[in-house]
Amino acid sequence: MFVEPRIPPNTGNAIRMVAGTGSTLHLVGPLGFDLSEPKLKRAGLDYHDLASVVVHENLEAAWAAVGDARVFAFTAHASTFHTEIEYREGDVLLFGPEPTGLSEDVLADPHVTERVRIPMLAGRRSLNLSNAAAVVTYEAWRQHGFDGAARSS
Repeated sequence: MFVEPRIPPNTGNAIRMVAGTGSTLHLVGPLGFDLSEPKLKRAGLDYHDLASVVVHENLEAAWAAVGDARVFAFTAHASTFHTEIEYREGDVLLFGPEPTGLSEDVLADPHVTERVRIPMLAGRRSLNLSNAAAVVTYEAWRQHGFDGAARSS
């Protein structure tokens, strides 16, 4: 789930990633671009029709859609690494907008199960949004044996 994403190619890359993993990308508005933007379409290549993307007007609508799912909020200001979580089907991986990340209001929301971080060297602020989402999505999928993945192309 991307809260108020602002950079079209990051969202396009995430669309391609969810198409490849069978995940769903939830986009929480307001979006910083139009979904028909050429840079978004170019980054997603021809995967748009293969991807599950749901757009929510705001965070309240997103919470209603995901129900009681566990929500892991990704922030550089957490001590739990993404690899220390035992992911379950239906978990929500929550990422904030570029370049600010999730606001303290969102991080403190009662829907958030836990704050989580991706390890980085000291002095580094953050990873690219689509890269961070891919790192965590693939870790969750790995924990489930890459269920549904093709063994050869």
